[in-house]
Amino acid sequence: MREERIASPWGEPSGALRIGEMSGLPVVFLPRHDKGHRLSPSDINYRANIDILKRAGVTSLVSLSACGSFREELPPGSFLLVDQFVDRTHKRESSFFGKGLVAHVSMAHPVSPRLRIHLANAALAAGIEVKRDGTYVCMEGPQFSSYAESITYKQLGYSVIGMTNMPEAKLAREAEICYATVAMVTDFDCWHPDHDAVTVQDIIKVLTTNAEKAKALVARLARDFPREHEPCPIGSDRALDSALITAPEARDPELLKKLDAVAGASSTQMTMRGAGPPRTVYCAGFAPAGTSRRASG
Repeated sequence: MREERIASPWGEPSGALRIGEMSGLPVVFLPRHDKGHRLSPSDINYRANIDILKRAGVTSLVSLSACGSFREELPPGSFLLVDQFVDRTHKRESSFFGKGLVAHVSMAHPVSPRLRIHLANAALAAGIEVKRDGTYVCMEGPQFSSYAESITYKQLGYSVIGMTNMPEAKLAREAEICYATVAMVTDFDCWHPDHDAVTVQDIIKVLTTNAEKAKALVARLARDFPREHEPCPIGSDRALDSALITAPEARDPELLKKLDAVAGASSTQMTMRGAGPPRTVYCAGFAPAGTSRRASG
């Protein structure tokens, strides 16, 4: 793989992209926290990250994310294919749009079902057990949950907790990138009566095993992934078709320039269209030694 730094009008991304091929499939990898895990979840520039991935031609984004579990049937070491999110973050820019150009994309179904099916099939072929369907609640962090928070989220029926998938999933939708998460369970948060409070040391032990399984999953996904673009059945790849509400004559030319990659915007045409780059896959969070839960992935 080669490293490439791509500038973004949205600020500084997490780091250089790692671009290459797996089984002949173009692949782009971006570690959210940069090398050495120098960025906390709250410090990640999610807008810049999604922007440079779009500029690199990414059309499908696979988020490999370390998480805590609220379910007995999801013990440490489990993989879950998330289908819903609850956003509890409060310090992050969560949209490319705003004053000068307003857009409202649907987040009713935040995960691309076809991409999730490809992940499930790849796991099956690789002999990796995955559970399907569950809600990922994204907390701000960087502190882990209090006991009261953990019990509350469990009683609300959430499956896992992490610190990074929001607003990432929202921004991917605005950029018309198909999105799916593989939640890699490292612990039981702090609700479980038979398990101690979460520690970074305990998490790292599980991360090592999870990382090896994640590599095998991604390798199989790349081998079997369709080489031709498949339209998303829920419209993830055309989310802006009916999302813009600001009249063309009222749109901010400077904001349009910043949206050149994300939304295919043109400051001269004042139009917004989704681009159609070659199908590529982005895989985040190959939990290297020294990373911690909810801050990796």
